[in-house]
Amino acid sequence: MGFFNSKYLKPFKNVYTLVLVVFVIWMLFFDAHSWLFHHELNTDIQELEYQKEHYKNEMAKDDKAINALSTEEGIERTARENYYMKKPNEDIYIIEYEDSIAKQKENE
Repeated sequence: MGFFNSKYLKPFKNVYTLVLVVFVIWMLFFDAHSWLFHHELNTDIQELEYQKEHYKNEMAKDDKAINALSTEEGIERTARENYYMKKPNEDIYIIEYEDSIAKQKENE
């Protein structure tokens, strides 16, 4: 019987205190508007904000690429640099360095 007469349980003998404690526990953990639920939602919001910034940056890169390809010189430059295209009367020499060859072998 010593456990029920403990000084730690004395405040819980009051009905109002007991109801308040149950209410606080319910609101923190079990309710639809609980602290845990809001914490999960805030985490999701932060992740979505990060993704939003990432996609904005990707859109800015794409806009730069579109602007570069909007001119005849930009199209020619991209075709030459990325796809190794050439005019009919010219030769192209591709120079590879040892470190770039080593990187290609590592990727394979």
